[in-house]
Amino acid sequence: MSLSRLLLPGLIGASILAIFAACLLGSTPMPAGRVLAALFGAADASDELVVWSIRLPRALAAYVAGAALGLSGAALQGLLRNPLAEPGVLGVSASASLVATFSLYYGLAALSPWVLPLAAIIGALIATALIAVAAIATRSVVTLILIGVGISSFAGAAMSLLMNLAPTPFTLSDMINWMLGSVANRSFREIGFAAPFLLAGAVILLASRRGLSALTLGEEAASGIGLDLRRQRILTVLGAGIATGGSVALAGAIGFVGIVAPHIVRPFVGHDPARSLVPSALLAGLILVLADIGVRLMPTTNELKLGVVAALIGAPAFVWIAMRRRALNG
Repeated sequence: MSLSRLLLPGLIGASILAIFAACLLGSTPMPAGRVLAALFGAADASDELVVWSIRLPRALAAYVAGAALGLSGAALQGLLRNPLAEPGVLGVSASASLVATFSLYYGLAALSPWVLPLAAIIGALIATALIAVAAIATRSVVTLILIGVGISSFAGAAMSLLMNLAPTPFTLSDMINWMLGSVANRSFREIGFAAPFLLAGAVILLASRRGLSALTLGEEAASGIGLDLRRQRILTVLGAGIATGGSVALAGAIGFVGIVAPHIVRPFVGHDPARSLVPSALLAGLILVLADIGVRLMPTTNELKLGVVAALIGAPAFVWIAMRRRALNG
């Protein structure tokens, strides 16, 4: 059996094992037998509390947030025909973080536990709407990227301004924690709130995946065989924006996983963007679960943020991908 046929089963199996490992490991490791008993309701109340209220929701939050970023990154790379594209390149992640930090700055997040994730989703939808309008108005992919970079730069500057003007050290700390990304203390309730947005984004991207394969021929050739380029751009940007908003609402700002996972997957699927969507989602989710396990096991006084660890892993990979791409093109 070829590696490409083993890819999906292998990633699904590895994902299940990683999530199970996340339930085993922590400040106090639990034997596999106790975790299994807790999962199936045959353990004492304390074990069930640790597994069902703390470790399993945290692992699932990391997995679905990573999966959304991996799926979005693979779709955007197919649309823009650029292996360095990811949700952050269109300003969606930055806009989601901006509106979330805005709710922290003005104390709105204290009104309800739903305000902060809702603010992140609103920010992502605003950026998505702007990019969708740009996709209608322009035929140039380069222009679309430049607009996204402008949105991201503006959102980053606005976040820096809010942090500079933070009224109290506690507010500043909350804003920084959100921007650094984390799945600590996540619950099934928060996963349930983000799930409709994650699912909606995934459905849109998967439904429009065939157009991504056509784009590998070039825009003129794809248009010649009947692809509606404007519709494809709108659907891809909209799906990526909604899924990314759900991810940021759940885990905060986490970068680079949307670049790295599709790049690893691409050779196994014949460099077909449509076939890379699901494996990229599975791999990105797996990477983020493993990174979060590392965060929990690191012997540090204060727990590192997941977004920081993801950036430490992803940034060198980003540089390597960029250098390799330039060498291949040059």
